[in-house]
Amino acid sequence: MTSLAPIRKIFFGIADRLQMFILFDRHAQRPDRWQTDGAKLYAGEWFEIAQAQHDYMLEILPPLWMRGEMFAMREFLTGSITSVFYTLRINGVTRYFHAYCDLSDRRSPYDMRDAIVERERRPVKAMTRDERIEHIWSATHDDYRGYAGDDFRPEHRGKRTVIVYGKPGTRFELLESLTDQQISEKLPVHLRHLPLPEAA
Repeated sequence: MTSLAPIRKIFFGIADRLQMFILFDRHAQRPDRWQTDGAKLYAGEWFEIAQAQHDYMLEILPPLWMRGEMFAMREFLTGSITSVFYTLRINGVTRYFHAYCDLSDRRSPYDMRDAIVERERRPVKAMTRDERIEHIWSATHDDYRGYAGDDFRPEHRGKRTVIVYGKPGTRFELLESLTDQQISEKLPVHLRHLPLPEAA
């Protein structure tokens, strides 16, 4: 979609109104928030919402543009990154989605749409390791997630961390380094036993 970041699903399930607003800025606590624009963090992120949330966002401000099953928000998050909302018919069901697209790439909203449809058409639910990691980050309260500081090795500082419980005690660990067991423990019960996607 964009040279900035890959397209990725960041939350499983349908986000309610509160979850939607949290997911809009799930990187708000990053330590360099006021020094960098965050485009690489946000571009390519998407998640599902309910029709009520979709319609609310359509009515809150006149869209920047409307094209078929999608519309773009007039207010940009950062640089050329803005919210695009979709109404998509997938496997006979109308569903609603939010995504951050880089409008400097004219194909970005269309590539995002195609990626969402391809991902959600899969007949068997499955989650990649990256999707599990992103869901954990999205669903963890700010008090229990953060960014690696001086107590981490220099090459890891600034990376995302989450609280892990166990021996030798409660501690922050790098999100990207969680073991399969830790990932399973941090996922909601209904997501713990989903299979990994089959290799193509």
